[in-house]
Order: sequence, then C-alpha cells, then structure tokens
Amino acid sequence: MNIFNCPVCGKELIKAEHSYKCSSGHSFDIAKSGYVNLLLSKHIGKAVHGDNKLMVQARRDFLEKGYYSGLKDGLCEMVVRHLDGDCILDAGCGEGYYTGAIFDKLESANIDNNITGIDISKIAVEFASKRYKNISFAAASVFHMPIADSSCDMLVTLFSPYCGEEFQRVLRTGGIMIMAIPSEEHLWEMKEKIYDIPYKNQVKPYELDGFGFIEKKHIRYVIDLDSPEDIRALFSMTPYYYRTGKLQQERLYALDKLSTTVDFELLVYRNI
Repeated sequence: MNIFNCPVCGKELIKAEHSYKCSSGHSFDIAKSGYVNLLLSKHIGKAVHGDNKLMVQARRDFLEKGYYSGLKDGLCEMVVRHLDGDCILDAGCGEGYYTGAIFDKLESANIDNNITGIDISKIAVEFASKRYKNISFAAASVFHMPIADSSCDMLVTLFSPYCGEEFQRVLRTGGIMIMAIPSEEHLWEMKEKIYDIPYKNQVKPYELDGFGFIEKKHIRYVIDLDSPEDIRALFSMTPYYYRTGKLQQERLYALDKLSTTVDFELLVYRNI
C-alpha cells in the first residue's frame, strides 16, 4: 500500500514503473536504488547537515557491529506488542537500520506489514533503499511529510526532530507512536572525555499534546568501543559532533578505546 502524497499539491501519488505521479501532473522519479525524492527545496532549511557518504557508511558500520542492539531489540519487541494494523512509518529513518530490523522481526513473526521510511538525508535513504527492497523510502522532511492523512497505524521516531501536529495528522485515531530519546546518562563517559564540566541529559516530561502516554521502557548498558573508527562513528551520530570545538574533539580522537554507557528510553503513545 502506497501512502505517499504529492509534496506540491497534496494529492495522492500513484506509483508507476519508474516514478510517482499525481493527478495534477507532478512527477517524481524513482532513483535506481529505489527511493523517491519528495523533498522540496523550501522544506530543507537549516536542518540538513552536510554528511557525506563516508560518514553515513561509518554510522551504518557502527550499528551493524551491534553496539545499539539492545535498543533495536527493545524497539522491535514494542512494535510487535503494540501494532494494531499493518502500516508503519519510520519518521527520520536514517540509513534504515531500525526500519529494516522492524520489517525482519514482523516477517519472522508472520505479521503482515507495510513499512515506509522517510528522512531528510538523500544519502541516508539511498543507503537504506539499496539494502531493504521490500520497504518504501523517500527523502522528505518530518515537518512537511508527504504522507496521507490518517494513513498510518504506527509511527516510529528515533532521536529525530519532534513535530506533533504532523505526527498526529498521519496517524489514524488510536494509532501508536513509539519514540526513542536519550536518557540522563547516555554516553556519559564519552562526555567526560570531551568536556571539562559534562552535564547529564535533561529528560523532559512525557506528556505530549494530542497523545495519551501508555508506557516507557528504560534501556541502559555499557558498550566497549575497541577502535578509533568506532569512537569517531559514535561521536558523529550525536548532536555533540556539531557543537563541540576542535580542542574537545581532539581529546576524543586521541583515544584508542572507550567504554561508555548507552542510556535510552522508549516511550509509547496513542494518538487521541
């Protein structure tokens, strides 16, 4: 089932052999890798970081080594437990690591599913679409999602910008949203290596307008990074990468090994 809408006029997009088209005549080519670019220039703004292919690949390799497998497994368990329907949207899917894991988990459990992933990074969704041919991917902003109203049974958002109005719009009434956020001590030891005075993360109240809070799952454990490449890859996945000065970065890059806490919260909501 296709849930894409035209980002120009909002009408339904119909998938042809090599493109998506709407009844107004707007057309969007499907890339050779399989994703479609539905990102309009006016929706890009300052949110796009200039991640090159090497950075995207480094993050993909880091995740494939299983450092965040505890989060992946916890997420998949929650999806299976709360899914009522088959249409799932991963809003901010990145390289598709978690999107693909959800698909594989549902397939192994013989649960029908229709999964779509969107991300503002064209490079990231290209990586995702090359690997997961049974999942629809598009380059798009979570603040202007080219997704039909009330078309999704579940929305997953992992460390991505929060846009409550858009998330409510694409979720049907009673639909489920699963959100992953960093908890207080996430990457605490890494921050100790970088900053003279590190601070713990502030976890905001769970209440969100338009959503009913159902439950949370706290996931906390220590990962052992045994190479400078993995340390740099982890750092590049964090907001600190764009906020940290050269001197502080060099402190981290001088390390050969690092053990640090990963501390996540998975939050489950119902669209009301």
